[in-house]
Amino acid sequence: QSVLQGIILLPLRATCIVFIVLLAWLFASIATFRQPGRGSVPLKGWRRRMIQTTFSGLTRTAFFIMGFQVKVKGKIASLSEAPVFVAAPHSSFFDAIICALTGMPSIVSRAENLSTPIFGTILSSLQPVAVSRQDPDSRKNTMAEITKRALSRGQWPQVI
Repeated sequence: QSVLQGIILLPLRATCIVFIVLLAWLFASIATFRQPGRGSVPLKGWRRRMIQTTFSGLTRTAFFIMGFQVKVKGKIASLSEAPVFVAAPHSSFFDAIICALTGMPSIVSRAENLSTPIFGTILSSLQPVAVSRQDPDSRKNTMAEITKRALSRGQWPQVI
């Protein structure tokens, strides 16, 4: 019985996840289309709201399809309370759950990830702090960018 369920559920779940990723890519493409100052200026207005609400919902839906049900205990810190949100050890896909629950904050990511097909567009719409592993000043530049965003008084999203 469980093997039969697996044969049916696995392709169904995989199809749903692919559909959710493609939907996320579509929303990311719309939000970043003709964006002024691409990456150097924060998303504002409808673009920012669309990314936060749709990505949060799509991510939660994807985890639900995979069999995860997440419950939050306590109160999540707002942008004004905590402009930088630390998640550790950030070594698995569970970071995506934290991102969905906190309203899709900016993340710190390798610069190479931005050029990945489909996922690069999705990542770009989250306005990441890009870290270049080839740049010897990368650590200093990353800290300066995180500090700039933390002190922006809500212009940039929360950084995780």
